[in-house]
Amino acid sequence: MGKRVKIALSGGAAGLINGFFGGGGGMVLLPLLTRRCGVEERRAFANCVAVILPLSALSAAIYWWKAGIDLYAALPYLIGGLAGGALGGKLFNKVPVVWLRRIFAAFLLYGGVRYLI
Repeated sequence: MGKRVKIALSGGAAGLINGFFGGGGGMVLLPLLTRRCGVEERRAFANCVAVILPLSALSAAIYWWKAGIDLYAALPYLIGGLAGGALGGKLFNKVPVVWLRRIFAAFLLYGGVRYLI
């Protein structure tokens, strides 16, 4: 299977997860890009961010249309997310890849444990 096909299928998996859960496509996309598609890790982290924005926007539009979204309830998370995203973007090139990997794994573990409990 060609690299472009693998990358397209990885994007499809991320979109599916994002559509099901309203986010989280990056947790699927990152390992697929690095391990299955051979994308260098720092580039894969950056690509995940670039891909998740339009996927999340599309998912949000569908949720809004189908189920309704309470924008007032979401506003504090949006403000915090924008601030965190700006800070993360500024620190991204300063953090060694090994620590990016560890931080990513810690968030996955935390999220997994929270959903199991």
